[in-house]
Amino acid sequence: MFKHQFSYNRQINIPYLLKIGNGKIIKIGKYLFDKEMYDIAVFWGEGIKEIIGQDFYLGINDCKINILYEKVVDCVAWEEVSETAFNLSPKTTAILGIGGGKALDFAKYCAYLLKIPYISVPTSAANDGFCSPSASLTFQGNRKSVKSAIPYGVVVDLDIINRNPDIFLYAGVGDMVSKISALFDWKQASLKGFERYNDFAAMLSYNSLDLLFLRHSDNIRSPQFQRSLINSLLYSGIAMEIAGTSRPASGSEHLISHALDKIALHPAMHGLQVGVASYLCARLQNNPESSKLKDMLESSGFFAFIKNKPLDKCDFIKALELAPKIKNDYYTILSEQNAFENALDLINTDEVLQDLIV
Repeated sequence: MFKHQFSYNRQINIPYLLKIGNGKIIKIGKYLFDKEMYDIAVFWGEGIKEIIGQDFYLGINDCKINILYEKVVDCVAWEEVSETAFNLSPKTTAILGIGGGKALDFAKYCAYLLKIPYISVPTSAANDGFCSPSASLTFQGNRKSVKSAIPYGVVVDLDIINRNPDIFLYAGVGDMVSKISALFDWKQASLKGFERYNDFAAMLSYNSLDLLFLRHSDNIRSPQFQRSLINSLLYSGIAMEIAGTSRPASGSEHLISHALDKIALHPAMHGLQVGVASYLCARLQNNPESSKLKDMLESSGFFAFIKNKPLDKCDFIKALELAPKIKNDYYTILSEQNAFENALDLINTDEVLQDLIV
């Protein structure tokens, strides 16, 4: 049973440097210069340097920023991350991660180990990891989320986000709507005495959905929608920092996605799996916000996109069995008796799920 402990004056960090807009890659050198970060290490996602490297280097060279170390990240093994971090020059004043999940997690954890500023430069809007206080690394081949720190800075070039294929944007939508099922799980875990609930973090996480879906059209190709998607994912990361846990953004739906990553021969993109699982889990929860979640996924075109390449039913059922065992002492709706049987019934009878899980 969770025991309440009062904690006053816990420090909460937020990005000190925040730049979201068009043409930001070429300005990174200026942002670093203004913060007196003259000597840096850069970790690139695979293929990213070829796409935006010219603009990045132009801005870096104009401001006479020294790149002491560069690496293209192709794996996130803890041993390699740690070895790389402690072999960086002691003159390094900041670490940049440029690209998707692997590059950002690699750079983020290096900076965390060395206790120096980390600048996150995401090139896609596929998930909220670019501003979260955790990193996803592998330990002896097994993927685990480890404590890290929220970035000192976040720089997002919307010109690059706009070049993303639809799949990355729909993955971001799926990751965002999962807040509905995750917050419900978190609240129930609190009511049952397993977790401490933070109302402010929950409010921020929930309101990030309104920022995305109430202010603009649901057209994922709209520049306004893409800016709101980035802002919403950013708020999600800050909510996790405030709560001191991933609970504001991750619950039963993320357990299913993690299980799919383990057992599926060809897992889908994280946000796509999470979006489908969130709809299922909201139905399981009898979540009062499930109709809102359904409307979001329907109006944005997420359901139609998944329908063209649905998740494998056999893999999904195996993932459902495994999901409650992914984390020890972690209550979600999947912890309830008969949750597996009820989920199977929904997969076989719900008209939406019949198109998404085949």
